[in-house]
Amino acid sequence: MTEQPSTARASLAELLLLASVFVIAACGLVYELAAGALASYLLGDSVLQFSTVIGVYLFAMGLGSWLSRFVERQLVGVFLQVELLVGVIGGLMPAGLFAVHSLLPPGEGMAFRALLYALVLLVGALVGLEIPLVMRILKRHFSARYGLKDLVSQVLTFDYLGALLVALAFPLVLVPQLGLVRTGIAFGLLNVAVAVWALWIFRAELRARRSQAIACGLSAVLLLAALLGADALTRWSEERFYGEHIVFKQSSAYQRIVVTDGGGGTRLFLNGNLQFHSRDEYRYHEALVHPAMAAQGVPKRVLVLGGGDGMAVREILKYPSVEQVTLVELDPQMTGLFTSNPKLAALNGHSLSSPKLRIVNADAFGWLEQHPEVFDVIVIDFPDPSNFALGKLYTASFYELVDQHLSAAGYAVVQTTSPLIARRSFWTVVTTLESVGLTATPYHAHVPSFGEWGFVMASRRPFRQPPTFPPGLRFLSPKSLPALLDFPPDMARVPTEVNRLSNQVLVQEFETEWGQVH
Repeated sequence: MTEQPSTARASLAELLLLASVFVIAACGLVYELAAGALASYLLGDSVLQFSTVIGVYLFAMGLGSWLSRFVERQLVGVFLQVELLVGVIGGLMPAGLFAVHSLLPPGEGMAFRALLYALVLLVGALVGLEIPLVMRILKRHFSARYGLKDLVSQVLTFDYLGALLVALAFPLVLVPQLGLVRTGIAFGLLNVAVAVWALWIFRAELRARRSQAIACGLSAVLLLAALLGADALTRWSEERFYGEHIVFKQSSAYQRIVVTDGGGGTRLFLNGNLQFHSRDEYRYHEALVHPAMAAQGVPKRVLVLGGGDGMAVREILKYPSVEQVTLVELDPQMTGLFTSNPKLAALNGHSLSSPKLRIVNADAFGWLEQHPEVFDVIVIDFPDPSNFALGKLYTASFYELVDQHLSAAGYAVVQTTSPLIARRSFWTVVTTLESVGLTATPYHAHVPSFGEWGFVMASRRPFRQPPTFPPGLRFLSPKSLPALLDFPPDMARVPTEVNRLSNQVLVQEFETEWGQVH
């Protein structure tokens, strides 16, 4: 029969064990979210990555819970060892994955995936061991205070509270303030702290106190050293990944923003995906903006959805008729960066400081639903539809909203991925625009950093080629525009479905077509 602790010591021990449940739940969810975020950053921003990581992690937790039945002796000792293993492996997992991904040669995506899911399985199984062990320790040492239903209620309450706290803090506080690497290490240290207080509470019954104490100390030292070197590791890993010197990096609540600067120019990456290269971005933005603006004739009110870098706004402001531009960009970090950073602001011609510009940091879908304003031109410059959150911005429902905000003589234009690499994805957008009653005019332009890139204009009237463009354009001219409207056989139209909120076929097409490239 296990001896019951004294009342004062029992209360403290009970409190610390219940607190450990809270910490365990928080740490376990951090490792799960970190693995999912890393998979999205490094393998493509896709719901598929989060779904598979979470699925494997939950399966591993179930496996760990099942394995706990085979632990019959030295519950506290085993629990302590599990905490140290979870703390070290889970805490260092983001740093290790970043480093390995940077060291692997191009084309070794399968090797990285194998390591990722092996670590997810291991950490998940260890996390799955924790709660059953805590419940058994509480039952064994505090049997006079707990019936089964009270025990399960107490433990699960603290477990779910810990998960709730982290679910809110991870995207809003932890990743923006600490980054993925330091967040993982910090929570690894919390797991080690749980092991330390378990060692102190149950020191009388542990057989190998000295070796357990040494293990705790070594684990803490390892994680603290990793914490001190986290910034250097992240910088080294990202510079290897991006191949150039990083001049700015930040994790916002919505994405990882990285700006690099090399001999060829400045590049912007969002979640690892190239958004522009300063040496040829003018081709992309001139092609995006000017056909619709010039075709409208005298645009006065213009709406830009996305495009927080200000490059599209720069081109729009070349029209003297423009009286107001409204920029709706979800991430305030983007508009803030491209307003305040001197080098980046110079790239967009300080357009984000124009008195004609109104910046709104909001979700474009929600903003269009809530505001009745009508515009002469709407420029839609979203990232590619690589996940369902972005895919909704390419649906018939979204384009119906766009149609409602377009003046009778107005034009909308959408950046629409590559008609060469992602042919079905491109024509899916055309089909979807046509499904809401708009006349679609597809065209393409060669942008060296991206290859052949596609755009679609949409209006209530047929497109008429404008006779002139603003002076000083480097790429587009009335003479070159007809070639952009012509599609050779390998980019010609193919039958496609309408992209709806209920099916999101575009995301599936995009994942399939770009997955074949990578």
